[in-house]
Amino acid sequence: MSTDRTPADGFAGLADPYRDELLAHCYRMVGSIHDAEDLVQETLLRAWRGYHHFDGRSSLRTWLYRIATNTCLTALGSTHRRVLPSGLGTGAADSESADLRRLDDIAWLEPAPTAQLTRHPADPASIVALRDTTRLALVAAFQRLPARQRAALLLVDVVEYTPAEAAELLDVTVTTVRSLLQRARLTLAADQPVPDRVVPTPELDAGLLARYLQAFETADTAALARLLAEDVRFEMPPIKTWFTGREAVIDHHRRRVFTGRRRALVTSANGYPALATYTRTAEATYAAHGIQVVEAHGGLINQITVFLDRQLFPAFGFELSLPAE
Repeated sequence: MSTDRTPADGFAGLADPYRDELLAHCYRMVGSIHDAEDLVQETLLRAWRGYHHFDGRSSLRTWLYRIATNTCLTALGSTHRRVLPSGLGTGAADSESADLRRLDDIAWLEPAPTAQLTRHPADPASIVALRDTTRLALVAAFQRLPARQRAALLLVDVVEYTPAEAAELLDVTVTTVRSLLQRARLTLAADQPVPDRVVPTPELDAGLLARYLQAFETADTAALARLLAEDVRFEMPPIKTWFTGREAVIDHHRRRVFTGRRRALVTSANGYPALATYTRTAEATYAAHGIQVVEAHGGLINQITVFLDRQLFPAFGFELSLPAE
């Protein structure tokens, strides 16, 4: 049916309920919260400009996903995939001689503030769904897929469109979508084993994070060791080297992390508990250091990813410096 709507007629109010899921979709596509925010803005601008052409044959949500997906595909045509250190080499079990040079010329994966990806950050069911689809290792695995395979997989397996609906969104045949899905699923099955799905308990998250925060701020290696799984992994993009095993992680903290005074503020990233950490400066203030994403299984921390990027702090609502205590 035809309409005589002007582009501005109520569009913002109609589109706003989909902003968070569009941001999550773009984040899964490109692996960067900053890029995803820009892509959502471009999506909404394109949709606003073209709203008078929207004929209602599909839902507004589907129309927005079509624009967002194609905007991402255009952007990915000129960018490199984003990675985590664990996708570039074998973990180090020895901390003493580790090469900890920064490699800022690599496009590193970024964490995403939980509150921006879901309208219900306190709802356990929403957090389960978010963790299942934005786990850092999984988003990194998405990045290894060719862009069109990635789009087809996300539209069908995450957003839950049918292959026929995804074909219409991507302007390809259903046969093409099924082929893209098959290749994408085979790639993920080969290099990204799916872990056990454990329903998160917010109280457990809070308690574990509180103990981790206490150990971090008091430089208590013994307390930290009690919180870590034996096979814990510790990554620090943009540093390529990463550590595997409790002994290596504890030794790294003893040698390098617990050598000065620190502060940390609690937050959440990708549905997981996180800390925004600060280090004390010569002026006795505290400077932004990194966003730590903490993943646990069976009551012990099995993954810590420390994003050493001050530019992430504003996205999480934090200042770049804190006053002296």
